[in-house]
Amino acid sequence: MPYFTKLLLLIFCLVLLVESRKHRRRRWTTHLDVQRASHIFKKNRDLTKAWKGKTEQLLRVDEHDFTMRPAFGGPAIPVGVDVQVESLDSISEVDMDFTMTLYLRHYWKDERLSFPSTNNKSMTFDGRLVKKIWVPDVFFVHSKRSFIHDTTTDNIMLRVFPDGHVLYSMRVTVTAMCNMDFSHFPLDSQTCSLELESYAYTDEDLMLYWKNGNESLKTDEKISLSQFLIHKFHTTSRLAFYSSTGWYNRLYINFTLRRHIFFFLLQTYFPATLMVMLSWVSFWIDRRAVPARVSLGITTVLTMSTIITGVNASMPRVSYIKAVDIYLWVSFVFVFLSVLEYAAVNYLTTVQERKERKLRERFSCSCGIPHSKTMMLDGNYSESDANSLAGYTRNQMVPEEEKPEKMVVHLAMSNESNSSRKRGLKGHVGLRIIQNTHAIDKYSRLIFPGTYIFFNLIYWSVFS
Repeated sequence: MPYFTKLLLLIFCLVLLVESRKHRRRRWTTHLDVQRASHIFKKNRDLTKAWKGKTEQLLRVDEHDFTMRPAFGGPAIPVGVDVQVESLDSISEVDMDFTMTLYLRHYWKDERLSFPSTNNKSMTFDGRLVKKIWVPDVFFVHSKRSFIHDTTTDNIMLRVFPDGHVLYSMRVTVTAMCNMDFSHFPLDSQTCSLELESYAYTDEDLMLYWKNGNESLKTDEKISLSQFLIHKFHTTSRLAFYSSTGWYNRLYINFTLRRHIFFFLLQTYFPATLMVMLSWVSFWIDRRAVPARVSLGITTVLTMSTIITGVNASMPRVSYIKAVDIYLWVSFVFVFLSVLEYAAVNYLTTVQERKERKLRERFSCSCGIPHSKTMMLDGNYSESDANSLAGYTRNQMVPEEEKPEKMVVHLAMSNESNSSRKRGLKGHVGLRIIQNTHAIDKYSRLIFPGTYIFFNLIYWSVFS
């Protein structure tokens, strides 16, 4: 029994010794932590960096009603705005809108958020605190779609300064309406604007303004569009009136775009011009080659119709005429007129051949000269060909430079006297020059290109 008691006392003493050492170690660790904290406090005496429990307690969020605007009942609270445009994503002519991604920043003062600080350093928070305090209710006028980016978290930043000044920044993508005028399309320039305005507070409660004037709008130098050249960004502001609610401050982000013409030159203007020039080839084709000239005219007409349809398919259905419509339809008229030109040539040729047959029949039946004959020579006859006709003499001769393409030559037997020939041809023309239908083609070769070049000079001088 005494032996067992001594063993218990020994174990108890060992336990006390171990606990005593642990207690000393804890006290030493606590002393080091206090020294480190004291050193940090001396190095940075800003109270905002010291541990104060909850952030709401430091900002006293629970002590105020943040559903009311700052200085409620007093003068309008000024809210400065500045914007940095990150990208101009797309311009849609069909929907008449544009999509823009930007950093939207608001600046105002709310004394309810002031806190003590020795070195005037600010505190930065994420979007979780935004839901507990008052922020301006700015929205985008005429916007179709908009959202705040939320990858990997909500792209919202709130920075509070000791004197109550607040910086509220967010990254937003917005699709807004842009009223476009396509009367000079594709040689046009468009001016679009993104409008910002308070939804609930009139100008008596909230005064929106550009924080640094024109310097409040900054753009990324890498912004570019495939079809447009960005000329300039600038800011404006004015009051907007609503009959039911009153006057509101409205801010405008204006930008001017100039369309690149080279794409449309390759896809629209050059093909249309080439089709018009191709239609002129028919003026150099023999008028008797009906299949060649007809197929060429129909092909150019159908190609012009396809070009016009393709251009209008990618454009809004506006009720006015665009510049490209003028060019394409005038080109279509030139192509169509080339088809009508051949129809006129073919018709006149048929009419004149019919008259020629009637004239031959009349000469052979009613001339009163039994041995006379009427023959047709084409325009390629020569002096030797006419003189080599056995048993015939020419009644009349046409100078070499006045030879028509076709001519009717009345030939009489050589044994007839001059007096009998004169009596047989009395009341008739001995040599009939049929109108040369090739003259229409000859005139067309000059008139069509000259008129089209004149039209192009006027068109590009007016619209470019």
